[in-house]
Amino acid sequence: MNLRNKRNKPTAEVHTAALNDIMFFLMLFFLLASAVANPQVVKLLLPRSSAGEQSVAKKTMTISITSDLVYHVDKQAVPLESLEGYIQNNLATGEELTIMLYADSTVPIQNVISVMDVANRLRVKLVLATEPKNN
Repeated sequence: MNLRNKRNKPTAEVHTAALNDIMFFLMLFFLLASAVANPQVVKLLLPRSSAGEQSVAKKTMTISITSDLVYHVDKQAVPLESLEGYIQNNLATGEELTIMLYADSTVPIQNVISVMDVANRLRVKLVLATEPKNN
């Protein structure tokens, strides 16, 4: 008489089919949420200083060139000749300055280069703003 029958032996099983579906939906959700939140930002854990704040504050100035060649600095019309003095006054505060240059697509490249030359003379960072290309 064999009491140890292998057919009646209990087995331990974990059904993971439902867990796979849940993990797929979670992964899809986080992928979409991270792309929608801000696609051009990389999150970094920055080191901390003893003062608890940044030592050099960054300041951004916006310069726009319209299609009729009017220069605007932070929504204020400024002639090209006085643009260098206007930027230099903002540099006097001791902050690191970055210029965002918005130029209409019909503006001749020479007008954009003239603003870049002013920024280079003053040793200010300049970023040319563009729109994303639609496929």
